[in-house]
Amino acid sequence: MDAAFALEVLDKAPYVTVSFTRPDGSPYGVPLSLARTDEKTFYFHCALEGEKLDCIASNPNVALSAVSRCTPTVGPKDGSFTLQYKSAMAIGRAELVTDKDEKIEALRAICLRFLPQHMDAFDDAIKRSLDRTAVVKIILTVPPTGKRKQYDKEGKELSSSAFT
Repeated sequence: MDAAFALEVLDKAPYVTVSFTRPDGSPYGVPLSLARTDEKTFYFHCALEGEKLDCIASNPNVALSAVSRCTPTVGPKDGSFTLQYKSAMAIGRAELVTDKDEKIEALRAICLRFLPQHMDAFDDAIKRSLDRTAVVKIILTVPPTGKRKQYDKEGKELSSSAFT
């Protein structure tokens, strides 16, 4: 599936697993709550120190993966056990946000995505916790890709060109 499909999956997924490389070269993947602000830019927040930031300092390359739909089903034509799903993956570079205005706007995007009904409390939260919160920006370095398995109402598997 194309980049537009993949971005939709990344936007709808309740969390995105971000995979880092530890300083010793071992993998470290963690599900995070990301917010996207344009076609290439995602943000997440975290503590001012910890494993994610150690990984980024050592190797800023990251991989993202997400599933926005996963439904076990029996194949309508042959009775096989299968899954209907929508998934996406992307590759990017992570960096710590140091500009105060960008940090606030990134946190605003995260709050708008996950707690839009509580934006009235945003300014007070920023005053209380901006200095003790880190924000990381991930910029995609290649267009994201997606995959899906989905059946139409007649039980025919949809091809990637039939995406709706």
